[in-house]
Amino acid sequence: MKEQETITDDHQDKSVEKVLNKKDLNQMVWRSLLLQSSFNYERMQGGGWTYSIIPGLKKIHTNKKDLSDALLDHNQFFNTHPFLITFVQGVILAMEENKEKRETIRGIKVALMGPLGGIGDALFWLTLLPITGGIAASLATEGNIAGPILFLIAFNIVHFGLRFFLMHYGYGMGTRAVKVLKESTQKVSRAASIVGLTVVGALVASYINFNLDWTIQAGEIPVNIQEEVLNAIMPGLLPLLYTVFCYWLLKKGRSPLALIGMTVVIGLVGSFIGIM
Repeated sequence: MKEQETITDDHQDKSVEKVLNKKDLNQMVWRSLLLQSSFNYERMQGGGWTYSIIPGLKKIHTNKKDLSDALLDHNQFFNTHPFLITFVQGVILAMEENKEKRETIRGIKVALMGPLGGIGDALFWLTLLPITGGIAASLATEGNIAGPILFLIAFNIVHFGLRFFLMHYGYGMGTRAVKVLKESTQKVSRAASIVGLTVVGALVASYINFNLDWTIQAGEIPVNIQEEVLNAIMPGLLPLLYTVFCYWLLKKGRSPLALIGMTVVIGLVGSFIGIM
């Protein structure tokens, strides 16, 4: 609270000049990789965010009071998706260069946090990660060493490509990018979520091996529960039901390690009694 009271909303030096170049922007992209290095529950990513844009702030604000105000202002609570942070960097640096009021810069920064968090989760965790991870896992289970290498290369081509592109795009668009983002947020998140969930569904059917080796007698006719009952209802029904069950347990607060242990126990018990 004391820090906030020392910040002046306007700038002492109001001269507007384009001082940042491509090299400066690229340098701050690399610094953005340390966004969560000082993560804490008071400011979340605030410290890492401030560190990532310090070179730009120093070139923009040659007035010591303006630089001090900018550093204090940015070293507050901040939290968004770490892979899309460079878009916010670009927009905010353009605003700092244009000597916008501190309140306006602060408002835009806060307004960008939520939408980018949603888009980032849908784009990376629900889409890119399942696709690249699924392909890599498929190769790895066949003993192909290219699996993990392909994953790291494919994932990071998209990851770093977006980091550099979004920095330059955000800086070039300035505050106009906020309007574009606001109009596209729901569409991008929905499209990415649909693709990601489709991929996850395909992975469930392809890689979860959950079959019953159980035959019962219906009169004099033997009936295989897996082939003649469950598969007749829907192929891959058991893997789907088990995945939904695990998801439900995660929502109830069960840890992933507990679910892994439960899966191992079910497999061992089922194999021991001869039904799996």
